[in-house]
Parts: sequence; structure tokens; C-alpha cells
Amino acid sequence: MDQLRKKKGFICDMDGVIYHGNQVLPGVKKFVQWLAEEKKNFLFLTNSSQYTPKELQQKLARMGLEVDESHFYTSALATAHFLDSQAPGCSAYVVGEHGITNALYDKGITYNDVNPDYVVVGESSAYNLEQITKAIRLVNAGAKLIGTNPDLTAPSEAGIVPACRALIAPIELATGKSAYFVGKPNPLMMRTGLRMLGVHSENAVMIGDRMDTDIIAGIETGLDTVLVLSGVSTRETCEEYPYRPKFILKGVGEIPGK
Repeated sequence: MDQLRKKKGFICDMDGVIYHGNQVLPGVKKFVQWLAEEKKNFLFLTNSSQYTPKELQQKLARMGLEVDESHFYTSALATAHFLDSQAPGCSAYVVGEHGITNALYDKGITYNDVNPDYVVVGESSAYNLEQITKAIRLVNAGAKLIGTNPDLTAPSEAGIVPACRALIAPIELATGKSAYFVGKPNPLMMRTGLRMLGVHSENAVMIGDRMDTDIIAGIETGLDTVLVLSGVSTRETCEEYPYRPKFILKGVGEIPGK
């Protein structure tokens, strides 16, 4: 644990690590205070595409956590950056919340439900058959299928809920086309996170609650990894994977120590 505490940079997932829904998890306030007191470089890197960094900042503020907007990076921002780098000025049909629509708008990517270059799917509380049917027809007509992240499920206060990969699956099955996922464990998002931290991978650690996105993302980017048992993965499911986290903790509150 002393080795972990000496790291200069901390990349943390949010859902299942910092909060469930609108409920802050035990030990989180102590952990965030420790990051500030120790002058650590830290970044909250979330695969959720629902919210903007400003909204995430305000969400944490309502939970009693004061974190500057600059400490957030989302799969929505990563997806918008990717599409802008691939096809500047392109258009997209979007199934998702304002987090992804705002990120695309900020990059000059226009909404198009007639002949878009891309169909982009993120988490959506308004997900419905009409949207999926339109998305299927547009992909069959030539639009490229993009997922903001490959998460099948996400934790919530009431239990597990379907996430992006589960929502995009009907489109893949109906069209026979595979989506390209931008969020973790895609190295594009992790490398951007490291650049934002300004820390070399050897001096950084990835903290997450999922073996299939957070932990593999950290390993493949050369970071030490911490699996917290406050979200999706458990000690039992951890054994199902051919790779292991460096540390397994109950929650981030264990990191600062006493």
C-alpha cells in the first residue's frame, strides 16, 4: 500500500467507485480529501456518456465533494474527439443523453437522422424501439456504428442496469455490423487521460470496479491497477479473468490509510 500511496497520478472510474446513482460511497470523501492534501494529480475517467463534466462536478458537489470541472473526462468527450479526428465536420444520428449530444456539438458534429456518416449510441433513459429501428435502417444504408463505451451493465442504487453495449446489441444483431467502442478499455481514452494528468504511466494508477474495462484498460496502458469491490466485479468474478489487478480493496477509503 505504501507503493500505491506514493503514485503521483490517480485515474478513477466513477460509477461503483465514487458513487452509486446519487449516493456517495463510504470512504470517498476521505479519499478525495487525501488526493487534495497530498497534491496528487487525479482524473475521474468515466465510461458513462450521459453527463457533461460540469454536470458531474455539480453532481459531486451535491454529495459534498468539491472537485474542479477540469478533473473529469468522459466517453462522450472521447467519442466526439475520435469522430472529429476521423471525419471533421461529419454528421451523426445519436441515441443517448445530452452528455454525448453536447460533446458532439462542441466539435462541430451535426445531428442528422436522414443520411448521417455515423450512428452513435450511448446510455439513454429514453431508449425506444423507434430509435433502434431508425438506427438499424441508417446503418444498413451505410452509416458507421459507434458505441461510446463497451459496458454491458452499470451499477445503480437499485441494482444493475443495462449500459451501452447491451443497448447497441440489437442494432449489431439486426444489421450484422459490429460497433466500434471508444471508451475504456480502448487505449485512445486512457492515453488522453494520461496526457491530461501529465504523469508517466509508471507513476500512475487506475482505480475501477470492473475487470472487463477498468482493470484491463490500466494493465494494457502500463498502469498499476486497483480493483475496488464497491461496484460490479467481486472477488469471485475476478477469478474468471486471465489477468489480475495489482490490488483488491473494499473501496477507495482504504487508500489514504489512517
